[in-house]
Parts: sequence; structure tokens; C-alpha cells
Amino acid sequence: MKQNQGGFTLIELVMVIVILGVLAAVALPKFVDLKSDAAKAAADGTAGALSSANSINYATCSIKSSAAGNTKCKVVATCKDVGTLMQPTMAFTVGAVPATTTTGTLYLAVDSAATAAGTTCTGVYGDGAAGQALVFTAILTS
Repeated sequence: MKQNQGGFTLIELVMVIVILGVLAAVALPKFVDLKSDAAKAAADGTAGALSSANSINYATCSIKSSAAGNTKCKVVATCKDVGTLMQPTMAFTVGAVPATTTTGTLYLAVDSAATAAGTTCTGVYGDGAAGQALVFTAILTS
């Protein structure tokens, strides 16, 4: 009489463990670098929000002459002033960017003057390491 055994052999189990180990070794580096990707996305989002806030403020200031008593217009003279358009206000640290930045801090090496055509402002979004590039536009308003 023939006896049927259930289950897997030792070789089959070892092969499954080896295959899972190889897959884990290949997939792991994909997930290790998520922090820098998140910091870059945060920097891009902040830059977009600053540029958008500046554009809305510029549009509001442009209709000032046709709308008596327009108090919504805020003065933007430099790149640093764009942070005051945000709610809550975003403050920039102006000066040399440190080698290790503070997470969530906005840095401007140079606070450039805004122009009527728009000035490209370049800064750094702090991520706890060297920081992420931050580029937004400052349009002069009065």
C-alpha cells in the first residue's frame, strides 16, 4: 500500500526562503531613501505655495486703483517679504546656509530685491541635512 505524505520538503522550504531574501535585498533600497524624496516634495510644495501666494497678492494689488480702500494688498519688496503673504506667515533665515539645516526652516543666502517683471528667488528648505533647493518668484508690489 502506498502512503501519501502532505507538506513541503526541506529543499522546497529553503528555496522559498532564499527567493524571499533576494527579493527583499532588491526591494529594500527603494524604500530606504524615502526621507529625501519627502523633503524634496515638501520643498517643491512650499516653493509652489510661495509663488502662488505672490501671484494672488500681485493680482490683488493690480486692482487696487479700481477698488477704493483695497486693504488686502501687501507690499513685497524682497524675496523675504513673500513669506509674509502665507497664512501662517513663513519666516526666512537670511544669511549663510548652515551645513546641517534645521528641518522645516527656510533659508535665503541672499535676500534679492523684487522686480516688476518678477525675481527668481533661490533658497533652501531645511531637511535636517544639507537641505533641498527652493525656487520661487517675487513680484514687486507697492
